[in-house]
Amino acid sequence: MDFALNEIQSAVQRTFAEFSDQRIGPVAAELDRKAEFPLELFRQVGDLGYFAMRYPEPEGGGMDVLSYALATEELARGSLGVAAGCAMQSLMGTTFVHRFTSGALRERLVGPALRGEILGTVCMTEPDSGSDLFSMKTRAELRGDTWHLTGQKMWITSAPVADLFTVFARTGERVLSVFLVERGAPGLSVGRTIDKMGVKASVTSEVGFEDVPATALLGELDQGAIYLRDLLAEVRVMTGALALGTARAAFDDARRYSEERRQFGKPINRFGAVQAHLAEMAVDLEAARHMVRWAAWRSDQGLPNAQEASMAKLFASEAALRICDRAARIMASYGYAEEYAVQRYLRDVRFTLIGGGTSELLRVNIARGLSQ
Repeated sequence: MDFALNEIQSAVQRTFAEFSDQRIGPVAAELDRKAEFPLELFRQVGDLGYFAMRYPEPEGGGMDVLSYALATEELARGSLGVAAGCAMQSLMGTTFVHRFTSGALRERLVGPALRGEILGTVCMTEPDSGSDLFSMKTRAELRGDTWHLTGQKMWITSAPVADLFTVFARTGERVLSVFLVERGAPGLSVGRTIDKMGVKASVTSEVGFEDVPATALLGELDQGAIYLRDLLAEVRVMTGALALGTARAAFDDARRYSEERRQFGKPINRFGAVQAHLAEMAVDLEAARHMVRWAAWRSDQGLPNAQEASMAKLFASEAALRICDRAARIMASYGYAEEYAVQRYLRDVRFTLIGGGTSELLRVNIARGLSQ
């Protein structure tokens, strides 16, 4: 498959690359230290149209999945923390609200969300429920015309700043439904912010539901698992793009350092051990790039993509971890110093091993797919 980008895709890549270089990169270290949600940057990303890209053209979108992946990659190259919060808004935080609301509710929420004026998130993971969604304990009970939710969610991206909560809850044995809850609903509590080792600009917290009335049931009753399954391929392509952007940043920093750092009278990129690291990094980077773009292209063609997206996410995230580790090795003590970005890349990139499905779960799913 020839992945030469068309004119529109190239323009998207340039636009977000320039934004990343000019707006995100210069403040990435500060955002990491403060561990605060970068609301101003978030609004600026909205001004670029990122949050609407994957939605219909009349709503400011009309872009293909490959363009979306390219934009996501460039944002992550500047800061994975910033990119993770933006990706949550553009994908999981707004998909179900866009797809299943109508009338006055849709008018009030969808446009502002796609412009980044209000923030959304999705609530799935629980303290005792991660990959096994059907083990979740959050339940929804219908009382009259209103659904009420009770339970606890964990690791919820953007929850401290979110206005809209898309919540998965059990509505029977081994069936899930999707609900919209708005900030300020009685019984909704956003708990402590979780201190993480990386992606610190993407704030995360617990969310509690104590008899919380839902604004709406999103979609049909008991269809939540099916809705999620239909979205997972795109989630995994996006996560692969996040990993790829971080890996590119680490590779570029390590390569520049190896050209400038001199030992024994010559640049260290003249030594075989460093050359071997750089060569392995380049191979991993190129393979990850092709796998992510291949999976994105398949989505754009409407082709079956679950297996390819899982492979792309698995390989890109694991390759990005290897690249960041090799970058730190090349930079030696400087790769361990907080004044250099490589230590941040190494901390941040581990997020991509978890988001969109753990590597362990993906290996199981890929193996099952081989026998089908």
